[in-house]
Amino acid sequence: MRILVLSFYYEPDLSAGSFRTTALAKELQKLSSKDDEIEVITTMPNRYKSFKDKALEYEKKDNIFINRIDLGTHKGGFISQSVLFLKFLFKARNILKTRDRYDVVYATSSRLMTAFLGAIIANKQKAKLFLDIRDIFTDTLESIFAKSKLRYIIPIFRMIEKYTVNSATQINLVSKGFKQYFLNLNNKVEYSFYSNGIDDIFLNYDFSNRNDNTKQIITYAGNIGEGQGLDKIIPDMARILGNLYEIHIVGDGGIKFRLEESIKGLDNVKLFDPVGRDKLLEIYKQSDFLFLHLNDYEAFKKVLPSKLFEYGATDKKIIAGVSGYAKEFIEENISNAVVFEPCNIDDFKEKFFNYSFDDKINRTDFKNMFCRKNIMNNLAKEVYEL
Repeated sequence: MRILVLSFYYEPDLSAGSFRTTALAKELQKLSSKDDEIEVITTMPNRYKSFKDKALEYEKKDNIFINRIDLGTHKGGFISQSVLFLKFLFKARNILKTRDRYDVVYATSSRLMTAFLGAIIANKQKAKLFLDIRDIFTDTLESIFAKSKLRYIIPIFRMIEKYTVNSATQINLVSKGFKQYFLNLNNKVEYSFYSNGIDDIFLNYDFSNRNDNTKQIITYAGNIGEGQGLDKIIPDMARILGNLYEIHIVGDGGIKFRLEESIKGLDNVKLFDPVGRDKLLEIYKQSDFLFLHLNDYEAFKKVLPSKLFEYGATDKKIIAGVSGYAKEFIEENISNAVVFEPCNIDDFKEKFFNYSFDDKINRTDFKNMFCRKNIMNNLAKEVYEL
C-alpha cells in the first residue's frame, strides 16, 4: 500500500501542523508493514524568518520517504504567504507527476491550498482522500478582509473549498466548532473529531520549582499574526497590571512590527525570538501564567487553538482571551484558567482580578485524555483502514 501525506509544515519546523503531522507519520509507520510506503511531501523549515533549523531535502526513515521543498523566505502577511503556498502547490505537483499511484492521500490543512492539492491528486489517481482540517480558511478570510479589496477573491476560494471538501472520502475536524460549517458543504462524508494534543515532551517535563522572581511572569509563546491580535490587548494589559507583572512574548509573525510599535514606552513587556521546544520548556517553567489570545473575529468562535494543549500540560495558571467553542472547551476541561472576551480590556480586568486561582493545580485527567500519541494513533488507524 502507498500512502501520500501532504503537509506544508513538518519537523523540524515550529508549528501545530508540523507537530501533528510528524506524530501522525510515526503512528502510520507503526501500523504499516515493511512493504508499505509512506511518502511525506512538505517544505523546508520556513515558519519564522527569525528561526531556522537544519533539515535534509530528501530523507528516508525505514518506509517513510520525506521530500522537503525549498520555498525560500517570506516577509509574513497574507500576500507573501499566499505566494509561498502557490509555489508549494506547483512544485509538489511537479514532483507527483513522477510518482506511481497512491492508495490513500492524506492532506492536513490550515491553509486551503494543501487540502486542494490533496483533492487534485486523489481525483486524478482515483485514490481515497482523507482531509485533516485544522482551520476554516475562507471563514477566516471573510473576517479579516471584510472591508478590504481582497474580499473580492473570497468567492474563488469558496469554489476551491467546495471542490476540495466534496472530493474527500473522510474528513477529520480538529474542533467540534467546525462541524456545522462543513456539514453544510458535505453531509454525505464521514466526519471524525481528533483534536490536537499534548506531546510526550510536555508530559514528561517537570514544570514546578520556578526560580523566585520579584515579578509575576506572564508568557505568550507562538505566532504574532492577525489571528492573535496581540497588539489590541497586550499594551492595555501591561498598563493595568503595572510593575508587579512582566509580560514575555516569544515568537514572530506578520504583525510583530505592530506589536513592537504598540508597546513602546512600556517597561514590563519584553519580546523574544522564537525558540526550539527544549528551550520553550524552560521558559514555561519560569513563568507564573501562560497567555493565549485570539482576535475578535466571528470566524475564531469556531476554532480550538493547539496552544491550549501544551499550556494545559504545564499545570501553570492560564489567561485566555477567547470566545465561542474555545471558551467552552477551557471551561469544561482546563482548571485554573481565567477566560475573558477577546480584545476587551475591561473584561480582562474584571475576570483576572476577581478570579480565585488555586495554589496547587492538577490536570492529570486532562493530560490523560489529550495525550497526542493516543489521539494520533486512533487517527492513523482510520487513515490506514481506508
